[in-house]
Amino acid sequence: MPIGSGSDMSPPAAVADRPVPPRGSRPSLVPARRSRWRARPNRPPLWSPWLFMLPGLVLFAVFYVWPATQALQLAFFDYDGISPPVPVGMANFTRLLGDSRFHEALANSFLFLAGMIPLAVFAPMFLAVLVNQKLRGIQAFRVAIVMPVVVSMVAVAVTWKYVLDSQGVLSWLVTTLGISEEPKAWLLDSTWALPSLIVIEGWKSMGLYMMIYLAGLQAIPAELYEAAQLDGAGVWQRLRRITMPLLVPHMAVTSTMAMLDAMQVFTSVYVMTRGGPQDSTMTLGYYVWSKAFEDYDFGYASAVALVLWAIMIILALLNYRITRERQ
Repeated sequence: MPIGSGSDMSPPAAVADRPVPPRGSRPSLVPARRSRWRARPNRPPLWSPWLFMLPGLVLFAVFYVWPATQALQLAFFDYDGISPPVPVGMANFTRLLGDSRFHEALANSFLFLAGMIPLAVFAPMFLAVLVNQKLRGIQAFRVAIVMPVVVSMVAVAVTWKYVLDSQGVLSWLVTTLGISEEPKAWLLDSTWALPSLIVIEGWKSMGLYMMIYLAGLQAIPAELYEAAQLDGAGVWQRLRRITMPLLVPHMAVTSTMAMLDAMQVFTSVYVMTRGGPQDSTMTLGYYVWSKAFEDYDFGYASAVALVLWAIMIILALLNYRITRERQ
């Protein structure tokens, strides 16, 4: 068709109706505003993560938030589980000051904590250094250390209860070697009952803490050890100057976990000693259960549980501050 025919060169209707910007002006580069909850190209909507977390949040609210709220309320009431709750104000907390069993349980919990720290923080670190070496049979040794972690604490406690019995393996070994003339019931001795529980709890959780340290060791660059070895640093110097400083964050994790587990230990005490003999293994975790489900004093048990909760928060904050200063 010849150029210049007017009817065929007219623009389409949609283009003709579009507003034409003034001459010399620049088109706007700002896109149209979208809702922050609407899906964007190649991106899921912002509410989709919350949708995936919803089942876990519901379980957390039902089994943790709601019981914690109820315990906080019951701490200010006198409640036996049958009669209506009677408000008593701060009477349950003032009662703690004169409760000798609470004081003994508090002291036993801190003794448990003092005994657990070496078994949960320092011993697993050296075990991790050992299993990180390329030695023959190290995989079997690693499995043997981690195996107690996956076993139920009830099964572990029942097994060790037979081992520590007067007719158990340990008493037989002690009498055979001539260390003691008579068999000893270790869990019935107020001197050895609490240390026995500390060793059992530390032995069971040692594999978990070792794996945490092992993950940290494998993240340390090998060039650091090679450079230190070229400078003449020995094994102990490499451990003290390289390994331990770089494992401080992992030490913070293991020490916090150990403190929380030690302060609320319950299962081993319940299965093996029931707080005895003579309340020598009465911990705060078991004392809360005893007051609630043996004495049916739910209000006072809730007050003890709140004190235990506050102690654990304070210990966690102190541990965080100490380890943060070391980093």
